[in-house]
Amino acid sequence: MRRSGEWRVASSELRIFPGCLAILILMFLNGCGYHVAGKSDALPKSIHVIAVPALENKTSVYRIEQRLTTATVHEFLAKTHYRIVPEPANADAVLRGKVLSIEAVPLLFDTKTGRATTMLVTVKCEVTLEERETGKVLYHSDNFLFRNQYEIASVLNPATSNVDPTTVAGFFQEQDPALDRLAQDFAARLVAAVMENY
Repeated sequence: MRRSGEWRVASSELRIFPGCLAILILMFLNGCGYHVAGKSDALPKSIHVIAVPALENKTSVYRIEQRLTTATVHEFLAKTHYRIVPEPANADAVLRGKVLSIEAVPLLFDTKTGRATTMLVTVKCEVTLEERETGKVLYHSDNFLFRNQYEIASVLNPATSNVDPTTVAGFFQEQDPALDRLAQDFAARLVAAVMENY
């Protein structure tokens, strides 16, 4: 006897449900733009080799273009099937970019010291992917923005040789591991934008 509000399902209906659920999950994942690593085919079939020369640095942050370029090359190699080279003459398409600005704004503070512990970092770039032989622009953005927040590590105060809790300048020190994380995150966003917005 069925009580009020109780649902009973026949056993034959239960066998169908897992199959339907699997199909719905696959449809959802395909609709969300997920791709298997190494299988992205968004660009024209004539593109096999992409040149990624060093980005231009229009900021005062020392060698940031090297970190961003290296991370972008690694991301292309990890997430696409394209061969990546540094020289445009050896490629079917060329990705060029300029780092226009980098801004770090304190987001969270240590209540005891009043110093920043988390920064909101914004990177603005100009990016163009162009087919080398025809000059056809495959992707372009004058205002490619990357924004993310990062915890910042303690740095040594040169005046006292004591550890100085995080500062904005400390975030941009060459050895700061936060810059490596920033470069990896930036590259992932850039490669996804180039591949998916073509």
